[in-house]
Formats: sequence, C-alpha cells, structure tokens
Amino acid sequence: MASTTQIAVAAHRPRPRKLQLQANEQAFPDINTLRKAIPAHCFVPSTSRSLGYVARDLAMAGGLTWAALSLIPMVSNPTARGVCWAVYGFLQGLVGVGIWILAHECGHGAFSVHRRLNNVVGWVLHSILLVPFFSWKFSHARHHRFAGHLEKDMAFVPSTRPQLSHDHQLVLGFIDSEVFEDAPIVNLAKLIAHQLGGWQAYLLFNVSAAEHSLQNPDAKWWRRGHFDPFSGVFRPSEAVYVALSDAGLALMGAGIWYGAKILGWDTMFLLYGVPYFWVHHWLVAITYLHHNHPDVPHYEGSHWSFVAGALATVDRDFGFVGRHVFHGIIDTHVVHHLFSKIPFYHAEEATKAIKPLLGDLYHADEQAFMGSLWTTWNTCKYVEKDPSNPGAMRWAK
Repeated sequence: MASTTQIAVAAHRPRPRKLQLQANEQAFPDINTLRKAIPAHCFVPSTSRSLGYVARDLAMAGGLTWAALSLIPMVSNPTARGVCWAVYGFLQGLVGVGIWILAHECGHGAFSVHRRLNNVVGWVLHSILLVPFFSWKFSHARHHRFAGHLEKDMAFVPSTRPQLSHDHQLVLGFIDSEVFEDAPIVNLAKLIAHQLGGWQAYLLFNVSAAEHSLQNPDAKWWRRGHFDPFSGVFRPSEAVYVALSDAGLALMGAGIWYGAKILGWDTMFLLYGVPYFWVHHWLVAITYLHHNHPDVPHYEGSHWSFVAGALATVDRDFGFVGRHVFHGIIDTHVVHHLFSKIPFYHAEEATKAIKPLLGDLYHADEQAFMGSLWTTWNTCKYVEKDPSNPGAMRWAK
C-alpha cells in the first residue's frame, strides 16, 4: 500500500519547515478496463457443457450411492465396514460440493443464457442438498454486491474489536480473556463448531452478516433466517420464491423420510447425513478462506467500492479435487467476484487475462488448504483501522 510524503512550507514567515505525513487511498482499476481485458467468449456460457457437468456429477453421486447400498453391506467385519462407510461419506461429500457449485453457477446466471433453465436446475440441485435455492440466491447476490463492506456484506463480516461473549465474560471474569481465547483447545472447539454448524446458523439466523445488510432492519432476530418468506433478509417481492425454496426442501425431506423407512434411520444417516455435513464443511471452509487472509482488508462504507470489495478476496489451491471436482471455485474466486456471470470453465483464462492489470492487488495463497484454515482461524480475529490506507480495515496483528 503506497504512501506519499508532502512538505508544507510557510509562505511568508521564515519558520522551520514542518513535515506532514499523509496516507493515500489505494487506487483500483476501473471495472470496464478489467472487463475489456478478458476475451469476450469467457462471458458466454455453454448450456450443453454445463448440463454435461450436471450429468457427470449426478452419475458419480449415483454410483457412490449404489456402491454404498450394494457393496458395503457385504463387508462382514464391522470395523472394515465402518471404514468403508467413512470413505463413502468423504467421497460423496466431495461430489456433493461439485453439485453445490453447479447450482451456484445457476444462481449467478453463469450456467446458461436461459434464466428459467438456470432457476429450475439450481432449484433441483440445491433442494437435493437441502439448500433453499432462491433464498440463498438472493442473499448471496447481496454478498457479491457488497463484498468487503463492513456495514452491508452478507458473509463473514469481521468484528472490529476483540471480545468474549457475555456468557464467557460471566464465567471467566477472573481469567485473562486473551489467554482463554488463544488456548489451542478452545480455538479447535470453536473451529469444529464453525465447520459443523456454521452453514445452518447462517441459514437460520443470518449469522456473520453485517449490521445493515438486512432489507428490513427492524426484523426481530428470529425473523432473519432464510426459510421465512417474510424474513428481514428479503424484499417483499421475493417472498414467493422463498416459499418455493421451502417447498423444494419439503420434497427432499419427504424423500429422506421415505428412504429411512425402507433402509433404516442409521443407514440413511450414513448414506445422506454424513455427506451432508462434509459438503457444508467444505463450503463453509471455502467461503471463509476466500474472504479471510492477513493481507486482505475490509472497508468502511464511506471508502468502499465494488472493485475494492471484489479484490478483497483470495484465490486458494486445492489441487486436483479443487480444479476438477469443485469446478475451480477455490482457484478463481477473485475473477468470480469481479464478474460472477463468467462460467467456471472460463474463469482460469479470465484470471490470467486480468492479473497483469491487478499487480499487487491480486491475492493468492498456495499454502495447504486445511493448514491455511487453522492458521487463518487463529490469526484473523478482528480488524482495525489501517493507518496507511484510509478507510481500509486490516486484520489486527
């Protein structure tokens, strides 16, 4: 971040010279300049190619389901059978993330040029994963619109001060809070809770969203979820779509109940429940690491801009799985925030096109993904004013 030094000299009286240090705001490229640098075909989705990925991912999910129901029961040793179920849950969770991302493409209009097809495919795929498609689509669009905005962003908005919860303050008032907060076992427990329940907490209570992100700021805390058609998260015109999202969840819930009646609840949990938690563990981790990094700022409202917020994201690396199973969502998130209608299969080319224009404004981290999750969780606690960049909030050191 650049800073300049200006020398103010007295004009009429011979006084000693005074040095006045002034921090300058960071300059960002114009969005149209970036758009022109990207080949035009990168903005054009292929319906057949997108549907091909849907067919591929559903085939993989179906194959794993068949193997789980047909082959795992044939394993006589209980320990070995348990290992097989664990491997199945992990693999099905990876495939489920890919399906999740294809619905995500639909929500952005990057799946095809046909809006109705995008909505139908997205609704079906997300409902299979117990995700309220339209509800998520509306709040996610506002996250993209106000990414990095401390007052209006919808996801992973950091605290501006360190603090314990009220309950912790009552119970641990006699203990140094910093010692408690930095204890590895405490951070591990919090991280596990974050990974297992963070997605559900977001859907139910809009946790991690900014204070002024609601469409109805007067909504009570129990009217801030993604399942209530009249939630403060949504506009009145969006209520019918939220209800349609709920209908998709109800249909999927009925299917799970019917399957459990046939297979048993224990088998249904292994077949669907375990992959469900894996899927949303990965989605929470991916989103968290895209928007939390020691080098990436957030912005006060008066100094925020769309480009600044879009560039306050990080491209990560997840190897073969990230590129081919997760459809590159981890590797090309910066360009996705700048131009969310670019299909994932063109995002790498688009990233290469704009990197020369971005220079140091482009952020990428190639460290091991899970190692980065632990490191970031322990270092990025809250943000504070950056004295070298007015309006920017850096992670406290």
